[in-house]
Amino acid sequence: MKYLPALVLVLAFCGVADAADQPLPIPVAVISDPAPDPAHPPYSAQLLVPSTGEGMNALFYLAGGAGPHPSMLLLHGLPGNEQNLDLAQAVRRAGWNVLTMHYRGSWASPGIFSIGNVLQDVDAAVAFLRRPDIAGKYAIDTKRLVLAGHSMGGFAAAAHARSDADLLGVILIDAWNVGALGVELNKASAADRAAIAAKEFNDFGNSLHGATPTSVADEVMAHRAEWNFLSWATGLTKHPLLVIGASGAGGEGDGNSELAEAVARAGGKVTSVTMPTDHSFQDRRIALAAQTVTWLQNLPAK
Repeated sequence: MKYLPALVLVLAFCGVADAADQPLPIPVAVISDPAPDPAHPPYSAQLLVPSTGEGMNALFYLAGGAGPHPSMLLLHGLPGNEQNLDLAQAVRRAGWNVLTMHYRGSWASPGIFSIGNVLQDVDAAVAFLRRPDIAGKYAIDTKRLVLAGHSMGGFAAAAHARSDADLLGVILIDAWNVGALGVELNKASAADRAAIAAKEFNDFGNSLHGATPTSVADEVMAHRAEWNFLSWATGLTKHPLLVIGASGAGGEGDGNSELAEAVARAGGKVTSVTMPTDHSFQDRRIALAAQTVTWLQNLPAK
């Protein structure tokens, strides 16, 4: 494992050790290309991931070197303008396959978009990665699958992980607590609710099909109880968990720290990090990749 020194982050190993300022070296994979392997070069595969009869648009970043490789499913947020593809490339340089995709009804994937459909889509994508024919074709080590997601993708990753004990680990990147917003919407007046919906979901543009700010707000409010991820703590103790929150503009840092603490109290193994940046980590891209790759490289064999 090769590293370059220079990065300092605040790490909290919940349930393992107290939070402390510690230097976090930058893995070489974050900032340097790997040595070429002419026999097994890295490549990308465009494919369709099936979900309830529709094919979701996907791009699979496939690692160089002889496989099978550990693999990550990386989920984007709402609507998905920030896809974290630089993170996908860093993880691939570290020897992992990384599957990225667009949910049904998003970014020209066929179907209707809804958060409920996103949860189905994530289940379908994990099942896809475990199919023997897909694992063989793309050199996937199905015993070493990690589920990662940003914002709404973090919410969806946590939702799936509750009932999937076979994952190697889970990464939540400033995950959105959908249920908490649902509670806020339910308490608001009709006028305030419309204003919140317009503010929170005003960036749809042409990226989503069949959804409006009002339809998503109504869905969030209707599912406010079962979609509050703080109630999922016990289900998230099945595997190592990395929680990376953001304390700046639009960040979900407080809620992410609260979730990490709840999982630790329930007996889970959690690494919790809060970065002083915005929800998209726009000035902490290297830090985000360094934290992610370091955590992946320290996962136990399975």
